[in-house]
Amino acid sequence: MSTLCSALSSSSSPSISKFISDQPCLSMLQNQCTNMKDFQKIHAHIVKTGLALDPIAASRVLTFCASSSGDINYAYLVFTRIPNPNLYSWNTIIRGFSRSSTPQFAISLFVDMLYSEVQPQRLTYPSVFKAYAPLGAGHDGAQLHGRVVKLGLEKDQFIRNTIIYMYANSGLLSEARRVFDQLMELEVVACNSMIMGLAKCGEVDKSRRLFDSMPTRTAVTWNSMISGYVRNRKLMEALELFHKMQEERVEPSEFTMVSLLNACAHLGALQHGEWVHDYIKRNHFELNVIVLTAIIDMYCKCGSIENAIEVFEVSPTRGLSCWNSLIIGLAMNGYEREAIAYFSKLESSNLKPDRVSFIGVLTACKHMGAIEKARDYFALMMNEYEIKPSIKHYTCMLEVLGQAALLEEAEELIKGMSIKPDAIIWGSLLSSCRKHGNVEIAKRAAQRVCELNPSDAGGYVLMSNVQAASNQFEEAMEHRILMKERLAEKEPGCSSIELYGEVHEFLAGGRLHPKTGEIYSLLNDSGFALQD
Repeated sequence: MSTLCSALSSSSSPSISKFISDQPCLSMLQNQCTNMKDFQKIHAHIVKTGLALDPIAASRVLTFCASSSGDINYAYLVFTRIPNPNLYSWNTIIRGFSRSSTPQFAISLFVDMLYSEVQPQRLTYPSVFKAYAPLGAGHDGAQLHGRVVKLGLEKDQFIRNTIIYMYANSGLLSEARRVFDQLMELEVVACNSMIMGLAKCGEVDKSRRLFDSMPTRTAVTWNSMISGYVRNRKLMEALELFHKMQEERVEPSEFTMVSLLNACAHLGALQHGEWVHDYIKRNHFELNVIVLTAIIDMYCKCGSIENAIEVFEVSPTRGLSCWNSLIIGLAMNGYEREAIAYFSKLESSNLKPDRVSFIGVLTACKHMGAIEKARDYFALMMNEYEIKPSIKHYTCMLEVLGQAALLEEAEELIKGMSIKPDAIIWGSLLSSCRKHGNVEIAKRAAQRVCELNPSDAGGYVLMSNVQAASNQFEEAMEHRILMKERLAEKEPGCSSIELYGEVHEFLAGGRLHPKTGEIYSLLNDSGFALQD
């Protein structure tokens, strides 16, 4: 049996190759199967013939299910039906979950493995460290790091690189740097992780210095650096690096394009966004769901709704994220009825609305002031689609009720929430109270805001404004004094504008823009102020 287990770890083993070639269904699975629909037909035949009980056949079935073409949940069902999973099977299912949207199950399975007859080996650990990374659970992963050190495996290149990746992705830069500094020479994979980690923590200049010091760079290196600039809202630097990437004839990927589109979306840089979209079309990039969603989202956030609709309508494949981006974009740009219409089309399609879809349609109802529609959609979400409301769904409903001065109903909705209301929820009610002058409910809401977030000035300012509007000037002054005593600060407002291809950002009361003097001089000019 041990010989068979070791053989399973090598797909090039002649005995395994012969076994597969002698079984038509296994040969078809390995060479021709590309989707779950075809797989399930093959798997049914494997089960009927009893071949599923063979370790080699079971391993091949598991391998496909745990791949990007398969279904990780189906893979888990297959795994649980293997009587005595060998090392290959354990590694396959753990690796599959580490790459999925539920990496925590990879960690759970690793713990199960520790209590099984099969113990983890060198190739097991990288997948577990990768599972900790997207969870931001580097502190928990440090225990596994300790185990690796005790086993003498810390110098293994694959293990070490995934440890750096885990710490960097979790924001634990000192721990990542400690492992990184043990490298005898700069390794591309380790450097990529550090570039990503530094940028994620706002150290984008250090990321660039490391990038520039690398003797060899891969496409992933360039993508990581561009993404780092985008994360830190440095659009021009991202575009300049992209141009340099082209000069060095490094082939950009869909990931590069999505990063640039996201930057344009966040900054409202329509001209740059159009240029990126045109580049995607000219270079015949695959218009998969991720790229399409990024294009639609960019046009919506830049206010170019016609272009967003056009991209959506001509797209060959529309994922749920495409629908959601368009519905939210329409709702946020004053096309509320169109947003509701597209939500209805989504319901009639072969896709089901999710929690993001309902945020979109509730946002449309909020901007329309459509109280009954909002109530209906909120009930539909919970009753028919069995989606538990999140803070964002409750906030939308509160704003709908608040706009209609239904403050008592809004307060009751908060009291009946299935999750603990946060400062944002109570702040939304407080804002509505200010609008409609309801001092009593405002006091209760303000008290909750200050309890949940005492360092935020928003609650004090809103309550002070409510009291001042009701001629309660002494109470208003008391709230202002209390705010100063508690050192609460209100975050300044921020806006940006794209002019001649350059994005300019402004803070409320800020004077850091290089042309601040000219701007204020023009604003103070009486002739300018009187212009229509």
